Amino acid sequence: MISFGLLDRTGRRVALHEVHDENWRAVADIAPLDGQRRYAPALAARYLVLSMREGVWNSFAVCADDTVAGHVMWGRDDDGSHWIGGMLIDGAEQGQGVGRAAARTLMGWLAGHEDCRVLRLSYHPDNAAAGHLYASLGFEPMTAVEGDEIVVELSARAVIAPSAG
Repeated sequence: MISFGLLDRTGRRVALHEVHDENWRAVADIAPLDGQRRYAPALAARYLVLSMREGVWNSFAVCADDTVAGHVMWGRDDDGSHWIGGMLIDGAEQGQGVGRAAARTLMGWLAGHEDCRVLRLSYHPDNAAAGHLYASLGFEPMTAVEGDEIVVELSARAVIAPSAG
């Protein structure tokens, strides 16, 4: 489990857990809001399959206390950058700060790796909520694109270690 003691707006502790026999079904069933399906898969199961089959991504269950509330994955690119991908918070859990706490937790954990110099991620330009979240966390746009998505990055040195609250 990876936790910095961050809480969502309802006071639940948000932590990242390995995906294992007891939680994989709950993670696979994570679904975005209907209006988000233009830029997110219908279920997090797609991300789990990518993690299992491609050997690039590593999945985590995003948990708020004991409830699986989402999915996030990370990977390391050939250039040494660490990527955050596949963050999907269940529609019923959105708007409660779970995504922000999960992103901050993963950012802090990745930035703590000795070989981590830069964090990157990409998101669809129509996903205004994602753009706002990542900008508020310090990510800045690059000139590079990933398919039809905007790529943003943040120096690992700029990551502020998460603290409770």
